[in-house]
Amino acid sequence: MARSSIKSAPEIEALISLLAKVPGLGPRSARRAALQLLKKKDALMLPLAAALSDAAEKVRACSNCGMLDAADPCTLCTIADRDDGLICVVAEVGDVWALERAGAFKGRYHVLGGVLSALDGVRPEDLRVAKLVERASAGGVREVILALSATVDGQTTSHYLTERLQPLGIVVSRLSHGVPVGGELDLLDDGTLFAALQSRRPY
Repeated sequence: MARSSIKSAPEIEALISLLAKVPGLGPRSARRAALQLLKKKDALMLPLAAALSDAAEKVRACSNCGMLDAADPCTLCTIADRDDGLICVVAEVGDVWALERAGAFKGRYHVLGGVLSALDGVRPEDLRVAKLVERASAGGVREVILALSATVDGQTTSHYLTERLQPLGIVVSRLSHGVPVGGELDLLDDGTLFAALQSRRPY
């Protein structure tokens, strides 16, 4: 005897489908999240919808460093007491959040927007490499720290950036102790990130 299949309303299915596309949420987690949102419409769903709409309208990538913010240049770029001579290069905005949480770095950031990947077809022109070279060659920059994940693609990107930056006559360093091979920056604890930044070394 065949089981009857009861489908939710199209609006609910659309909500679940979109939630399932959020990293870390599978189909089951998306269904549970959708149920909670629908059960707490006034306290959760409507404020979330408003926040999503507001962020979609106002948040953009900083034209200078690539950080996400409602202002351009972003808040981090406009803080006066940070060291302009140090630029820390990261793959994604989440890596900036992780480093700021650790409180170990007081210079400037540069978000590439990813890493080079032959498998995924990500080329140098797909990343914010040209802008990095422009910032590094503008004068006053003493050191560029490559804080990229210790994956194959992360290391490939680091080597490529080193070749582009070293002719400028500035120090190019990378994270050292504490970052395991295959480790992702956003998953590391604050102490590990602090140790990695403090023990950086030239390429």
